[in-house]
Amino acid sequence: MTQPLMQRVLPRTLLARNIALLIVLVMLSQVCSLGVLLHYVQRPRVERAAAVFASYVTTLDNLLQTTPPAARGALTARLDARAELPDNAVAEPPPSLLRAYRNYQRKVFLTSLREHLPAGLAARWQTEGGQRLWIRMHAPADAPNTPYWIALPIPEDAQGNGLDAAILLSLGLAALAALTGYAIQLHLNRPLEDLARAARRLSAGETPPPLPTGGPVEIAAVSSAFNQMTHALHEAEATRALMLAGISHDIRTPLTKLRLSMAMAMPDNSDSSFVVAAESYLDQIETILQQFMDYAGSGERELAEPGDLNALIERLAGDFAGLGHEFELSLARLPLLAYRPVSMMRLLMNLMQNAIVYGGSGLAVRSWATREAVHVAVGDRGKGLSAQELEQLKAPFQRGRNARSHSGGTGLGLAIVERIARLHGGRVEFHARDGGGLEVWVALPLSVIRDRATHPDPRETPHPQSRAPSASE
Repeated sequence: MTQPLMQRVLPRTLLARNIALLIVLVMLSQVCSLGVLLHYVQRPRVERAAAVFASYVTTLDNLLQTTPPAARGALTARLDARAELPDNAVAEPPPSLLRAYRNYQRKVFLTSLREHLPAGLAARWQTEGGQRLWIRMHAPADAPNTPYWIALPIPEDAQGNGLDAAILLSLGLAALAALTGYAIQLHLNRPLEDLARAARRLSAGETPPPLPTGGPVEIAAVSSAFNQMTHALHEAEATRALMLAGISHDIRTPLTKLRLSMAMAMPDNSDSSFVVAAESYLDQIETILQQFMDYAGSGERELAEPGDLNALIERLAGDFAGLGHEFELSLARLPLLAYRPVSMMRLLMNLMQNAIVYGGSGLAVRSWATREAVHVAVGDRGKGLSAQELEQLKAPFQRGRNARSHSGGTGLGLAIVERIARLHGGRVEFHARDGGGLEVWVALPLSVIRDRATHPDPRETPHPQSRAPSASE
């Protein structure tokens, strides 16, 4: 219960949490400093001022009692003595949150003053019409029923005016410390943002430039470790692509020789059913090899180029129409996009080929654009799969139950589509089609596409073996 509450209260970003912690620590330090100042510095000063003020009041009280009646009138008039206390004079100063430190000092002053005054002398504080302290003197012996109330100026130490500048200075220093901490934390967060951005690009299949290894030792160590990891992954990817290319070449060479040997070994006018079956099996092996090669190199090294995505869809639909597979096109006007031509062609071809093989009827491609992304949907009227099965098909070597009867596949078609979509910053979604069947949506965010078109990765170079596949493949 406590942990979810803390998660809701605490800010989400590390920058906000550190700034909040810094502000809390500065406030606690200021409160502690103010407490020490009031208790160990101001309180002794106020108590000494109360003792001195009490001695002055005692002397004045003795003077009034010993003054002859003839001269007492002139003295009380000079002191502005009154028989009645003003209405706005109170026993304690009124509480005020903004003046809490002043009220604390006045309370300490009044308490200490009452301890030092002789018995019978009362003190009242006047806050309106000027700060004054009213003292009720003892009544003279010849006039016991006429006590005098005399207003005396309050000592400076009891008013707390000297703390205003100190508190304002402390608040200013606290604000300066908070701003300095914010600037330092912002400086420390910048390498973390670069690291997160590079990690996102790496997860999308790109090769981000090396991170700077300057700055604090801890941040430099993280950046250096990330650069080493990126370099190791790049070398592993290059080794994998080279290995698969070598395997493909080494396997295709004996396959070609096998085709030639079979053709030369069969006598004329003999039954060619065996040859046809063998050729079919060899074609399946060739297809599997090509799918492995496509998955190994899904366009990471290919540069993005601006182009018309609808034109690419129409060209592929025309190629499939020449093979007897008609796609119904519903293409909306799209903005000019920057995409990897070979990779995007491979993505669309895989989706359209899957629709032909596993759907068979109701083949359609549609496109539309929103404010955030461009969408392409390839649909068919085949037997639909569950959402869990469809999501599993994104993983390599996964095949749906409707693909069990089809040979020659490896379960890499949608994995290649998913990889190419992520390379373009997009995603692949599965949706039930109105009237039955399935639609596969590919969403390409406009912001990512524009950013990569404007600022391409300088380390991306065209792959020497890249070529545009055709629908006949």
